[in-house]
Amino acid sequence: MAVLWFTPLTLLLLLSFSSAVRSCPPSDLAALLDFKSALHESHDGIFKSWTGTDCCSNWRGISCDRNSRRVAEISLRAGPVYTTFEKPYRPEYISGYISPQICKLTYLSSLIITDWQGISGEIPPCISSLSFLRIIDLTGNRISGTLPADIGKLRHLTLLSAADNLIAGEIPATLTRLTGLMHLDLRNNKISGPIPLNLGQLQMLSRALLSGNQISGPIPASICHIYRLVDLDLSNNHLSGPIPEDLGRMAVLSTLKLDSNRLSESIPASLLGSGISELNLSHNMLEGSIPDAFGGSCYFTLLDLSYNNLKGPIPKSMSSASYIGYVDFSHNHLCGPIPSAYSNTDASSFAYNDCLCGKPLKAC
Repeated sequence: MAVLWFTPLTLLLLLSFSSAVRSCPPSDLAALLDFKSALHESHDGIFKSWTGTDCCSNWRGISCDRNSRRVAEISLRAGPVYTTFEKPYRPEYISGYISPQICKLTYLSSLIITDWQGISGEIPPCISSLSFLRIIDLTGNRISGTLPADIGKLRHLTLLSAADNLIAGEIPATLTRLTGLMHLDLRNNKISGPIPLNLGQLQMLSRALLSGNQISGPIPASICHIYRLVDLDLSNNHLSGPIPEDLGRMAVLSTLKLDSNRLSESIPASLLGSGISELNLSHNMLEGSIPDAFGGSCYFTLLDLSYNNLKGPIPKSMSSASYIGYVDFSHNHLCGPIPSAYSNTDASSFAYNDCLCGKPLKAC
C-alpha cells in the first residue's frame, strides 16, 4: 500500500483550506460587522465575542448552517443566560438601529432581537428579500416606522412578533399571504387602520395578538374560519360594529379578548355556549340582554361583561355552567335576582347596575 508524504508547506496549505471551508463566508462576516457597527453596547457584552474571521465559531448569538457555513440565526436577547459550566452572563444595554446590511445574510432563517428597549429606527424594508426567514422577533424595543409593505414575500415565516415598539401605519395587505404563519404578535404599538378583511387566509394561525393599538373598523368575519386559532386578543383598540356570531363556533378558540373597543349590538349567544374559557367583552357599547345560553359544557376562568349597556336579568342558565371563576357584570343596566350560586362572589362584580338584588348585594 502506497504511503503519502506531505511537506510542511503542503500541510500548512491543507490546514488553511480546511479552516476556510469551516469558516463563514467573507460576505456574511462583512454583513455582520456592518450590522454590529449600527448597534452600541453600554459595556462589553455580546459583541466582545465577535472577534476573528470565523463568525460561525463562538460569536455569541450567531449560529450557522452546518453544511453551508452560512449565517442562519441571529439571536440577541436581553436578560440573563445560564449555562452549566459558566458563570451567569447578562448582556448590557444595547442601543442603535438595525442596519439594512443585515439583508446581505441571504440564508438567514431566524432574526431575534428582543427586549433591549434602546434599539430604534425602522425595520429595514429589504428584510422582505430574505426568503428563508422563518422567525422575526423584535419584541420590546423602540422600533418605529411601518411594517414592510412586501412582508408577504416571506412565504416560510411562521412567527412574526414586533410587540412593545412604536410601529405605526396599517397592517400590510400582503401579510395575509403568509399562509404558514402560526404566531402573530403586534401588541402595544401605534398601528392604525383596519384589520385586513381576508385575515382568515392565515389558516395555520394559532395566536393573533393585536391589542394596544389604534386599529379601527369591524372585526372581519373571515377570522372565524381560522380553525387552528386558540388565542385572539383585539383589546384596547378602536374596533366598532357587531361581534361576529361565528366566533363562538370556532373549534379550539380558548381566549377571546375584545375589551376596550367600540363594539355594539348584542352579545352573540354562541359565545356563552362555546368552548371559550377566557372571555372579556368589557368597556364596549354592547346592548340587549345577556343570552340565556349557558350550559354544562361552559367552563369560564374569566367572564367579564362590565361597562356596557346590557339590560334585563342575569340568565338562570348561568347556574348550570360547569365552572365560572372570575365574573364581572358591573356597570350595566341589569335588573333582577343574582343566581344563588354567586352569593359568595365579591359585590363589586355586580355593582353599578339598575336593580340587581340578592347576595352579595342587598336583599330582593
